[in-house]
Amino acid sequence: MNSTGTQVLLRDTFATTFAKNFILVVVWLILSYINGSVVATFFSNQIFYEDPRYILFIHMVTNDAVLLTLTVTMTVVNYISYTISVSVCTGFVLVAVFTTYNTPVNLAGMAIERYIAVCHPLRHSQICTVRRTYIFIGLIWFFSVVPDITDLFVILAKEPLSFFHTSVFCVRENIFKDPVLQQRRVVFDALCFSLVFLTLAYTYLRVILAAHAMSTDKVSVQRARNTILLHGAQLLMCMLSYVYSSIETLLNIIFPGQIREIRYVNYLISFIMPRFLSPIICICI
Repeated sequence: MNSTGTQVLLRDTFATTFAKNFILVVVWLILSYINGSVVATFFSNQIFYEDPRYILFIHMVTNDAVLLTLTVTMTVVNYISYTISVSVCTGFVLVAVFTTYNTPVNLAGMAIERYIAVCHPLRHSQICTVRRTYIFIGLIWFFSVVPDITDLFVILAKEPLSFFHTSVFCVRENIFKDPVLQQRRVVFDALCFSLVFLTLAYTYLRVILAAHAMSTDKVSVQRARNTILLHGAQLLMCMLSYVYSSIETLLNIIFPGQIREIRYVNYLISFIMPRFLSPIICICI
């Protein structure tokens, strides 16, 4: 979804545009049906929404559903009308950014919950309560929202009111154009990437070691390992969203003149593919 001002001037043929959008909409419909079924199952049984593990999982599923809906809508609108109102685009971009940051941090929270459950089972019910789980979800949203809301205030202060009545190709760089904001975003993304990755590595390593040390049930150990691997794969794929622009820039250097295909494939890998792992994780957890 990120690109430079010169790159967005390139347009696909009608046939290519139709094919790309058709694939996106079909994938979105499939994932929406799966996510809707998971959410309906969650709320149909009281045992699920009294378990912190499943509360975090359903929050991730709902968050990803919102993210996919927004990003697919933005992509389709960009292909069809090419430009939209800055004020509308700003709303799309902000919510997309919030939900993009939420997923990796939510997965880190799920990793911590599993670490406590396996390594400190006697204290798990005291530490991982439903109330604390919802507080943690609130903190996830707080730390996702605050940085970009701050950026919005900067834009409101620097840009004239007429700017928000113009039309642009809806990507983040066309709204938050200040170089200082872009540099701050790089630092913030790197910090998030590092903290989430370290949390993943530490907790999952401890869980694997504890599972082997304490369990004599090989099936249970294997299931725990499979769950951990799926969480890790999804988290690493979600982390690609932190370096989305950098990947696009690098691939554009390696494959010059292919920015449209690079941007499309990059979006599928960074935003779509990680969400296909959620239903599999649901079966394993």
